[in-house]
Formats: sequence, structure tokens, C-alpha cells
Amino acid sequence: MYYVKEVSRLLNLTEHTIRYYTDRGLVPSIQRDKNNNRIFDDESINWLTGVKYLRHCGMSVEDIKNYVDLCLKGDSTIQERYEIILKQKIAAQAQLEEAKIRAKYMENKANHYLDIINRIIPDDTNPQKW
Repeated sequence: MYYVKEVSRLLNLTEHTIRYYTDRGLVPSIQRDKNNNRIFDDESINWLTGVKYLRHCGMSVEDIKNYVDLCLKGDSTIQERYEIILKQKIAAQAQLEEAKIRAKYMENKANHYLDIINRIIPDDTNPQKW
């Protein structure tokens, strides 16, 4: 069993984020001790890990709550859950393509600066010298 502080370190999430997710019902297996502190077992950690990854993929808290509720309903919702995950996969792939474009831009910019540093081209990056 783990408390919020331990889960925070384990999953690299802030304590505030963990409390927010549990308060929103995204971790249905959460338990409380006699002092009303949140207690996490392995199942709770699994739920929270899933929530973390879905959020990192850009899924809204509301959509994650819908997904969690569907999971709790069981096998009859597998098709619907699949469609949610497929939609999020497509969004994540689009984010990846955008990140590749940004990385390529920064690579070109860094190479341009190297050319300036190595005196291959003049400094054309400083507006003060235009």
C-alpha cells in the first residue's frame, strides 16, 4: 500500500495532480485509511498510470472519466473503449509528426548557428546587424 507522497515519486506526478485525479473519479479502486488519507494498492497504481499516459496523449479529464466508467461496465464496452483509444492514437501520431517538424526546424537552426560560429556564413540572426 502506498500513500500520495510515495505514489508521487513512483509515477513522477505531483501530489496535487494525484489528488485531482482521484477527486475526479479517475482511480475507482482508491481506498482511504482511518484518517481519510488516500491509500493506493497495485490496482490503483495501474489506474493512475493509465490516466497519466492518457493525459500525456492529450485526452481530457472528462474523456478519461468516460473511459474509466466504460472500463468499469465490463466487456460489453470493449468496442467503445477501442474507438476511444484509436481516436487518441491518431491524435498522438499527429502530435508526433508536429514534434518531428519542430525538431527538424531546431536542427536546421542549430546547424545555421554552427555555420556562423565556424565563420562559414556571416551572422544574419541578430536584428541589430540587419
